[in-house]
Amino acid sequence: MKSDFLEYQAQTTPHPLGMEVSHAEGSFIYTTDGKQYLDFVAGVSACGLGHRHPLVIKAIKDQLDKYMHVMVYGEYIQSPAVDFTKLLAEHLPEPLSQTYLVNSGTEAIDGAMKLARRATGRSQIIAARNCYHGNSYGALSLMDYEERIAPFRPLVGDITHIQFNTETCLDVITKNTAAVILETIQGGAGFIVPKTDYLKKIKQRCENVGALLILDEIQPGFGRTGKLFGFEHFDIVPDILVIGKAMASGLPVGAFTASKTLMSLLSDKPKLGHITTFGGNPVIASACKATLEVLTTTSIIQDIEKKEKLFRKLLSHQLITEIRGMGLMLAPIFKTSDIANHLVLEAKERGLILFWLLYENKAVRISPPLTISEEEIAQGCGIIIDILDSYSKSKISE
Repeated sequence: MKSDFLEYQAQTTPHPLGMEVSHAEGSFIYTTDGKQYLDFVAGVSACGLGHRHPLVIKAIKDQLDKYMHVMVYGEYIQSPAVDFTKLLAEHLPEPLSQTYLVNSGTEAIDGAMKLARRATGRSQIIAARNCYHGNSYGALSLMDYEERIAPFRPLVGDITHIQFNTETCLDVITKNTAAVILETIQGGAGFIVPKTDYLKKIKQRCENVGALLILDEIQPGFGRTGKLFGFEHFDIVPDILVIGKAMASGLPVGAFTASKTLMSLLSDKPKLGHITTFGGNPVIASACKATLEVLTTTSIIQDIEKKEKLFRKLLSHQLITEIRGMGLMLAPIFKTSDIANHLVLEAKERGLILFWLLYENKAVRISPPLTISEEEIAQGCGIIIDILDSYSKSKISE
């Protein structure tokens, strides 16, 4: 299987981790050689309810017995998509009331960019340095990491970059700006949380000049920060909300949400202003609805704060300089990138799944299922501390 994987499936890196998956359940992934791995990554935040949550599986199976794809997005009335978008609107503040369902977070970013330009008649889009919004051409164009974007130029034009969490950049937002797009919590940069009033000042500046604020909640959304959406911590409401990852508990999905007035601009002049074949897929929409129902009718989100505190308590070590992030979106920062790299690889050998971050090479991603138990947290943190202790001793002996 490994040789076929390398031969026939296009690769993203020269050296993939190469675990051959047998099955997954709850907080664990199992491989074909019979090993069990405690999952501290959750498919890079995509499996918020863990693996194969029974209510999500039931919703998927029930829908499979009715119908799957029947028509391109938006033409037929299909109850899974209607029911999910209605439920989502009930849990979002005004004016976020209408949702366009697509296939991935990066497509949702592209749709949000198109909507902002269509709504304002302006072209400039402002993004943050070290942002990550996806890899389609629109989303990739928001990136300022030259090593990653240089081979793919020319990109979408009129993109300007500002420094995240720096208020001196506010004047860059002008009457030429269509939108400012920010991750509510910067992911690839190292789980950078916005300073207390930063997002409010960005929003106010956007309102002053007639620009739109787009918040990328693809990773922080659906409970990961201890609220349903990360922006709820900061007393603001974006003009366009972009979501994805955990919204379908592991199935491919994305969406962008705005007011009905804004969204109507994609339906005329031109018609089909945005179109997708599989967006709103009924099986995936059923999984979205079941996921949202679980998150909003149980104590899972309310328990996140306690679990975060436990992580921070247990992950105390001389090699960890700080722990960034919020909720169960945490990034221990180490003294060197060598420590971080060693930890990820050695943890895999000891049955714990960790992962890297895109830009910050001294960080390790911890984004477990929101359903993870306190016992599982203690188990995984024990492995991490043991690895760091062994690393420290090996360096002393050298």
